Amino acid sequence: MPKVSIILPTFNVEKYIKKALDSCINQSLKDIEIIVVDDLGSDNSIKIAKEEALKDKRIKIVHNEKNLGTFASRNIGVLNSNSPYIMFLDPDDTLALNACELALKEIKNFDLICFDALVHRVNTKQFYRFKQNEDFNKIEFLDFLLKQRHFCWSVWAKIFKKDMIFKVFQKINPYEKLSYSEDMFFCYMYFMQCERIKICKEFIYYYEFNENGRYESKEFLYQNYLDKQKSLELIKEFSLELNNNIFHESLFKILEKELNDLKNRLIAK
Repeated sequence: MPKVSIILPTFNVEKYIKKALDSCINQSLKDIEIIVVDDLGSDNSIKIAKEEALKDKRIKIVHNEKNLGTFASRNIGVLNSNSPYIMFLDPDDTLALNACELALKEIKNFDLICFDALVHRVNTKQFYRFKQNEDFNKIEFLDFLLKQRHFCWSVWAKIFKKDMIFKVFQKINPYEKLSYSEDMFFCYMYFMQCERIKICKEFIYYYEFNENGRYESKEFLYQNYLDKQKSLELIKEFSLELNNNIFHESLFKILEKELNDLKNRLIAK
């Protein structure tokens, strides 16, 4: 049984996927599986992945029956995984070559590990700049979370326990169609299951800004708005089961402001 599963939800990333897969194939920890979830794009992404799978039996390709979006595709990858630990990689990004080894070493005494990342736009720089490694219980982590900007809402640069993801699946529809703001909903549901969390100053992830410009198109902004709105509604629904009112009141203010800012950008287009 592999020790770590890396999930790559894949849709029209032919320019990037070979580099992403190479960063998985060349991990210092060899006992891994690499799950590419085909969300039925129109380019050669899956053809490239199949070529790599012929050379490395650790690569497994799962085909969706229809386009389901990033959220459901990631979850389908988890459902098809064979290891106790899960990492996510967007196929236009890459992992540091020691990512799985370091993540596996750190996760054993925790429910979640959050690592640092490098972001590349023009110059490469460290993204979040954690000054030190820190351990938290749930209440401490939620307090820490409110003081951050957006880093904790991304599924990348983290390692998760699969059995805890399955607890999340018992509460939600893992096939919910969300392509934007999906990280926020997934991470929120997972955080609520955690008792011990650690942040690490080491970086394990290279985040690339995709140069195709879709992030400012009106179509993107509208779909992002709809998905962010749906994510917020789902979070509010599940928050009723929990008792941390101070955290949720602050969280809702932050998310509602983000939603309103996005709405204003849409109106200005």
